[in-house]
Amino acid sequence: MSSSEQKSGIAVRLAAFAHGVAAPVVCVALAVVFLVFGSAMSTLPGGGPAQALLLLAVLVFAVVIAVHHAETIAHALGEPFGTLVLTMAVTVIECSLILAVMLSGKGNPALARDTVFSVIMLVVNGLVGACFLIGGLKWGEQTFRATSARAYLMVLIPFGVLTMVLPAFTTSAAGPFFTTAQVIFVSLVTLALYGTFLYVQTVRHRGFFDVEAAEGEDSAPVGARPYLLLVLILVAIVLLAKSFAASIEAGVTAIGAPPAIVGVLVAALVLLPESVAAIQAARADQLQRSINLALGSTLATIGLTFPAVGAASLILGTPLVLGLGPTEIVLLVLTLAVGMVTLSGGRTNILSGSVHLVLLATFVFLVFVP
Repeated sequence: MSSSEQKSGIAVRLAAFAHGVAAPVVCVALAVVFLVFGSAMSTLPGGGPAQALLLLAVLVFAVVIAVHHAETIAHALGEPFGTLVLTMAVTVIECSLILAVMLSGKGNPALARDTVFSVIMLVVNGLVGACFLIGGLKWGEQTFRATSARAYLMVLIPFGVLTMVLPAFTTSAAGPFFTTAQVIFVSLVTLALYGTFLYVQTVRHRGFFDVEAAEGEDSAPVGARPYLLLVLILVAIVLLAKSFAASIEAGVTAIGAPPAIVGVLVAALVLLPESVAAIQAARADQLQRSINLALGSTLATIGLTFPAVGAASLILGTPLVLGLGPTEIVLLVLTLAVGMVTLSGGRTNILSGSVHLVLLATFVFLVFVP
């Protein structure tokens, strides 16, 4: 047997294990082991870096499993409910990681802001730009429903301004903070606006977001098993996030990276599997599905993560830094303005993708060289 055949056989067996019942159970067991014995393991010679790498590998594997089961349910439900299940699963993962890092050690009160801002930059500039560029290179010009893109942007713009720009200018509390009343108010209006968007997406104007099924792709009913496995693997991810929180902060401190990079890493880790699905859809000339996955995850991140993190900060009495600095505000406004141009026409090509990717490169550069 050749080495390529051996690698293919290993990949098939690994995929079969990941898609089966045993993988979520194993992930939960490993999460419990890390919680119980993690402190002791880190004191061993070389135990700290080894534990961090192992935790990262298990967490990435668990995220991939979660997205697989969410996609299985998504195919059974069809659009737009399928995409909604996937974005909700990713939002649960993101909330657990943010809260775990915020509450670990000395805490990171700016993590929620940094992560949400990073999600917008990575999705609107990175993921959307990559889909436009890759799809454009293969198909020349691609089309999508402009009505859906405008609906996403119509909600994304006030979400971004209310949660990350407005706190830098309010005067009831000194600094980039909201008062308790302001946190409650903004949480309620973001939930209400996101709920209205979901009603439009799933009931009132469902046709705006419909995706034509790929050739050979049919919706098929599934039993309770994918739902149970999805819940189980999400529990494992929440438990793993608690152990991973200390490791990621220690790693960033050790290499002398800026604190904002933690938010970028959390956002990139959460978005990785969903990004693969969106890029695959763009390569299959299903750009509408890519738009639904990318922008839907961004709206869910702000519409659900901000109220969840805000409620946790009020209950636990932890500070929550929300307002962006001048540089970040400029990048956010520029990203939203460019998005209004590239996403409102319903047609895209490699130029649109290149512009978004340049903005992504600028964002990453300024994280290290502010």
